[in-house]
Amino acid sequence: MARSEEVAVSMRCSFCGKAAHEVAKVIAGPGVYICNICVDLCRDILAADAAATGSPVDGAGVEVPDTRLAVWDDMTDEQLLEYLPRIVAASDQVASGLRECVGRLRDHGVTWARIGAALGMTRQSAWERFSGEE
Repeated sequence: MARSEEVAVSMRCSFCGKAAHEVAKVIAGPGVYICNICVDLCRDILAADAAATGSPVDGAGVEVPDTRLAVWDDMTDEQLLEYLPRIVAASDQVASGLRECVGRLRDHGVTWARIGAALGMTRQSAWERFSGEE
């Protein structure tokens, strides 16, 4: 399987955890993905906030309130347990994107010291975590 096919098969929305084949569209960012369903939900949240406050949807100059959904509070233990694999998949996807980005930086000749500094860790820690060598 080609690399692009592997990525397409493993893509999951970083917000809801749904796999690419479960939704109409997945939009990729640097190490994160969002599905059309979550985009629609975000659009609805922004529109509702704009309507309630009379502020523009772009939020220019507006203090941003905490808009996290209270889904965790509304879920039963069983629902939370069923959701765990999606969270793990999203975490694995982000970790994979991070490794890929570090690999590209190394391909461009960026030093471990610069990578470590960008990640808030030492050169040695960055090398140990991402070099693939033991």
